[in-house]
Amino acid sequence: MATLPVRLAAAGLLFALPLAGTAALADGAAPPAVINVSADGDATLVPDMATVSLSVVSQADDTATALSDNSAAMQKVIDALKQNGIADKDVQTSNFSVSPRYQQVKADDGTMTSEIVGYEVQNGLNVRVRDLSKLSAVLDQAVKLGVNSGGGISFSNSDPSAAEDEARREAVANALAKAETLAEAAGVTLGKVMSISEQSSMPQPMMMRADVMMAKAEGAPPIAAGENTYNITVNMTLAIEQ
Repeated sequence: MATLPVRLAAAGLLFALPLAGTAALADGAAPPAVINVSADGDATLVPDMATVSLSVVSQADDTATALSDNSAAMQKVIDALKQNGIADKDVQTSNFSVSPRYQQVKADDGTMTSEIVGYEVQNGLNVRVRDLSKLSAVLDQAVKLGVNSGGGISFSNSDPSAAEDEARREAVANALAKAETLAEAAGVTLGKVMSISEQSSMPQPMMMRADVMMAKAEGAPPIAAGENTYNITVNMTLAIEQ
């Protein structure tokens, strides 16, 4: 009988712990009052390099002929690129495919069926041109040597960090100005910055007209590089002074 009080005391302690925890939660500090804002910043930069997609498409009655014709034409294009000062590291095969060509044929019973009438080989390159003054001539020569498909051009910058930093500064300034306006309208005072994050967007590729890439024009195609716009979005959380 001497152990009974000890057991009752222990049971009472087990029931008391959850109550103590609940009381602690009730006494916890309220989350701080904050203002959340988002703002954009932009900066432009003249491109200093470009990446262009070039493809040679060849068709023949059999795969061997189609592949042989395609390989010969593509090799001439690659050799010409090197002669124009394009480094090996800046020429990369982007796709290669061999596919049959079908034709709808009417059978004796009047139904339509598909039959293979030949084959098509396509070989594509992504070419980085680091000297934009050569871009027009490179495209002109590539078309004359056999390029008959492609045309996507992406103008870029070898080092866009200065433009991105300028966009960041503008985005932060715009975010702070927006927060000040919100605080003034609400009749509160801004405190310190509690968190800040960013998202960036890169310039979108510009597409050349297909007729420029596929036509055997006498003159080199005109190229306009324009400007790249770098965009930074800043998300900022600022405290409200109590």
